[in-house]
Amino acid sequence: MLRLVLLRHAKSSWDDVRLDDFDRPLAPRGVRNVPEMGRRLAQRGLTIDLVISSTAVRALATARGVAREIGYREDRIREAPELYLASPEEILGVIRAVPAGIDTLMVIGHNPGFTELANRLDDIRIDNMPTAAMLCVEFTATAWADISPAEAQLCWFDYPRKQPT
Repeated sequence: MLRLVLLRHAKSSWDDVRLDDFDRPLAPRGVRNVPEMGRRLAQRGLTIDLVISSTAVRALATARGVAREIGYREDRIREAPELYLASPEEILGVIRAVPAGIDTLMVIGHNPGFTELANRLDDIRIDNMPTAAMLCVEFTATAWADISPAEAQLCWFDYPRKQPT
């Protein structure tokens, strides 16, 4: 069984209009949401074997903040430039390239690709993956190269404004 957690980067700042989109930092709300979502992930008791993040400033800040909360070493975060504004096919390409021995994978990236990919998984229908949203699915495949979005099973979907159940 393979488990995938998709994490959309936290809310980014638009305060400095001179910054390129890639270089935008987290907004104050994003800075608040990152540790909260990390704590929620930690409370689920998952052991993340590998974190792969877009190299955009806001995505790496999200990855590092969540990593701190779940006890994942920040220097082990794998940076993947190809995740910046990636299509669902490009995101799947990164996921399918993950080597054996990784059972639980977390990928941090951007919309619209994350919402579009989420909607290809199983029978999931999400209008929008909000900033700092996490979606977890499981696959019965034994190798990431063999995963099929249609065979994904939703475990949970969480986001900052969602009330605990």
